[in-house]
Amino acid sequence: MKTFFILGALFGGLGVALGAFGAHGLRATLTPEDLATFEIGVRYQMYHALALFAVAWASTEWSTATVHAAGWAFTVGIVVFSGSLYTLVLTGQRWLGAVTPIGGVAFLVGWALLAWTAIRS
Repeated sequence: MKTFFILGALFGGLGVALGAFGAHGLRATLTPEDLATFEIGVRYQMYHALALFAVAWASTEWSTATVHAAGWAFTVGIVVFSGSLYTLVLTGQRWLGAVTPIGGVAFLVGWALLAWTAIRS
């Protein structure tokens, strides 16, 4: 529980910082399309930081391998999905767009595992 609570708090705080950086530090330097892409990364990071809090709570109710796997899937999703969008925008390396869906799949797996945990308990 503690691990996912800490990860949720860290990713949430980082999401706020990155959102402010995008809104204030990057607005003058990025195209509107790149700024929108950056903001999508921030948005999904924040959603899944909150999902990590849900995992932390769920692990107090059902301490199973599936709930822990959900937490790690959300963590991988944040790093790969949001991280690839941030890196794509900041470096211009467009090939990273091919990596982003892997993070999206990790998010889907995390949600499915979280639901499965609740259904099976």
